[in-house]
Amino acid sequence: MDEKLATIKKEGLVQMVKLVQKRGMSGNKGGWKEFLNFYDKKIGSSLSDPSRRPVDCLIAFLKTFEQEDDLKFLEKVLECHSNVDSVEQLQKASPDTETAEQKFVRLTMEHPLYPIEYSFPSHEEGWLVIKNRKKPKFQKSTAVVAIDCEMVLCEDGTEALARVCAVDRDLQVKLDELVRPDKEIADYRTEITGIDAKDLEGITTSLMDVQKSLKKLLTRGTILVGHSLNNDLRALKLDHSRVIDTSYLFKYENERPNKRPSLSNLCKSVLGFTLRQKGSPHNCQDDAIAAMKLALSKIENGFDRVMPSVQVEVKERDMSKLVIHRIPISISSNDLHSIISGDYTIEVKAKKPGLKKYSAFAIFKSQHEADEAFYNLEGIQEKDSSGRPQKVITVKHGSGNTSELCVCKMGDGCSAKNVILKKRSAQDELDSSGLKKLRMSQTNGDLTETNIGSYTCDLHLTEIEKLRKELSERETEIVHLNKIIVALTRKQGL
Repeated sequence: MDEKLATIKKEGLVQMVKLVQKRGMSGNKGGWKEFLNFYDKKIGSSLSDPSRRPVDCLIAFLKTFEQEDDLKFLEKVLECHSNVDSVEQLQKASPDTETAEQKFVRLTMEHPLYPIEYSFPSHEEGWLVIKNRKKPKFQKSTAVVAIDCEMVLCEDGTEALARVCAVDRDLQVKLDELVRPDKEIADYRTEITGIDAKDLEGITTSLMDVQKSLKKLLTRGTILVGHSLNNDLRALKLDHSRVIDTSYLFKYENERPNKRPSLSNLCKSVLGFTLRQKGSPHNCQDDAIAAMKLALSKIENGFDRVMPSVQVEVKERDMSKLVIHRIPISISSNDLHSIISGDYTIEVKAKKPGLKKYSAFAIFKSQHEADEAFYNLEGIQEKDSSGRPQKVITVKHGSGNTSELCVCKMGDGCSAKNVILKKRSAQDELDSSGLKKLRMSQTNGDLTETNIGSYTCDLHLTEIEKLRKELSERETEIVHLNKIIVALTRKQGL
């Protein structure tokens, strides 16, 4: 493993250290921070960002792992990086002959999440590994098959495959099987999977049977297509290197690079149809076909532009709510009051059994109070896939670990103004000076006419002041770190 680590670029080593941290792995010198305190007596864990540490430090940490399972996992991560390098080298060697299919396999592998999400524990029992042959015929294959799976929750808390569907480039079904899990089922998740106990009565198809069928489909370099395909491959216990993940290839405007659009929203934005009605369960065949159509839109049409956000209509009464999602189950609904300020009640959405995160509504007395609470939150502001303002909040657990949750407004950034304008009558459109005016009454929390833009401007000024404060704090931190670096440099010079 030492030789392989030496060939990995710093960005890859940083990803590996972050992945190890996320998995809670520890070497013979402990976790990452414990290692830093041992490795660097002067600075220690006070500078724990892996991207700000030299390559030698990152490699030294990764070399502390000795347990067999840890080594096998790291070998798999290194293999992912090796696969990325091989497709990049192939493209550089013959850039003019790279097919569209090869291009999107390469772009999938170059995505920052690929080494993290596609580093499967395929050394464990029951996994099928499709070997990545270096032969040109294998690497240049343009055959594609799209898959989608449905999983049920087992009594031991794990997920198991219950249905799989595969379609080819012509959208012809090549595989559609219900699967009998080898564990007791705790929840069929019928509202999502569309599968209930009766559907699996008399089913004898096993996961191994499905793997054998897929192995026949994936010979000679066939590319596997799917949306968030890593989840399906985990359920199938299938490790295949030639993949196109449509969740990596499309992005919405004004969103973080690692944030991915949903399959339903992509169908609306790219393909122009509704994949499923709200509240309807998934359908394996429909989802596999949708993933294939998205891939073909890239392969055949070169569909590369950034997607506009999908707009959602919001009822006026719901504008006084904030949506809180991706809440770790370790954070109770009462704990949310210490994260979001204001006077509101919490309404928890129905929790899915076995899931580690849940969602809730913070219901305020008025939209003004909801907006004020949102703008007072400290976090990274972005837009969700529907174009609504959203903040990513970092929260600390009692154990000292941190995690992220998202707080989202119900409407877009101009929602307050839009609600006001809908209330206005045509004859009151303009005042005597010809200027549009808006006014907000705080007596009952409703928005009516007042001075133009004053409400929106106040919110913007508040946000600008917060950003200035954060920038000042960052500058102070940088100055402090620079002083430390200068002091250490002088000591080394002595």
